[in-house]
Amino acid sequence: MNDSTDNSAWLDMIKWDADGLVPAIAQDVHSQRVLMVAWMNREALALTASEGRGIYWSRSRQKLWRKGEESGHVQVLHELRLDCDADVIILMVEQLGGMACHTGRESCFYRVFREGQWHSVDPVLKDPKQIYEHKHD
Repeated sequence: MNDSTDNSAWLDMIKWDADGLVPAIAQDVHSQRVLMVAWMNREALALTASEGRGIYWSRSRQKLWRKGEESGHVQVLHELRLDCDADVIILMVEQLGGMACHTGRESCFYRVFREGQWHSVDPVLKDPKQIYEHKHD
């Protein structure tokens, strides 16, 4: 993905919010399913482009995180897209391990609103305790 990532002019086109962030949607390159939404700062977006993988900014931890650094479920970048207002990024990714969600599901969007309540409709592919067992908080 190193298409002129050294030149920062492409980063200047982004309409960063007051905190220097932009929402980033990860979408499966094959199925087109939306996998997750996260935030990126300038460094995360630049690193995503240069390393060819999904890298985000954690607002709660106030640090960069490489998707899959703990779970092994890396997002291999195929394409970056910018919306018409230049304030939302889409990452077209190959989701290694088939799971983007920390709950062990394919997508973070596994709940559907029906009859006045939210219903979990996607199966857990792997118990999160098995995914993150090697990490201790």
